[in-house]
Amino acid sequence: MDIATLIGLVVGCGLVLSAIMMGAGLTAFFHVPSLMITVGGTFAAALVSFPLSKVLGLVSVVKKTMLHKSGSMEEEIRRITGFAQIARRDGLLALEDRLEGLNEPLLHKGIQLVIDGTAPEVLRSILMIEVNSMYDRHAEGKSILEQMGASAPAFGMIGTLIGLVAMLKNLTDPSSIGAGMAVALLTTFYGALMANLVFLPLAGKLDNRHKEEAMMKELLIEGIVSIQSGDNPRTIEEKLKAFVPPSLRHAFEDEEKEAA
Repeated sequence: MDIATLIGLVVGCGLVLSAIMMGAGLTAFFHVPSLMITVGGTFAAALVSFPLSKVLGLVSVVKKTMLHKSGSMEEEIRRITGFAQIARRDGLLALEDRLEGLNEPLLHKGIQLVIDGTAPEVLRSILMIEVNSMYDRHAEGKSILEQMGASAPAFGMIGTLIGLVAMLKNLTDPSSIGAGMAVALLTTFYGALMANLVFLPLAGKLDNRHKEEAMMKELLIEGIVSIQSGDNPRTIEEKLKAFVPPSLRHAFEDEEKEAA
């Protein structure tokens, strides 16, 4: 679980609520019609832009930003190197016993294709189709969040205009102008808060998740193809280390020295 996302949301909401409580009070910032315009309008715009199934699937997309557990590149390099050693010593068929309990779908599928004797160009093509499908899913989820981040402030402004029109129609009572203006501005507040604390940050986090996972998939594909080619395990390990940042690469090498 990425606790940073949860901490950010809790701290952001907490700071806003604290500022409200120290100022005009919570009741002054709670207005049901304003919430209906901003929240309802934002989701309505998303429904117009995207299929219903994609919008309803937004919950799983948001869950991925918080509950996503990224794999360790170092762990995958060790696993692939181990597979390469087995394949070099006992043959590719010996890898079949290692497939059980393998919880990385792409690696499982790739090793199974290697065991089945799939041609190298076909193997890479099949694995890249899997990865490209993942890219499309991530891009769609990000685009929904970005669209909602753009719509929320717009509907906040629409709500403000509606409130101003209602206020200007009642100028005969000057005492109600201040209260009417406050209500009119609430929709802008709701829209800006939703966009800048929820939708746009979550879209950015999803983009970061996508980049991390894309790098991991590229590492796995390179390792699988290298195993099929019969490359030396040490050569495969050095090749895959190129995917690891230099700072982590040094730590990885230190662990190898300790193990030796």
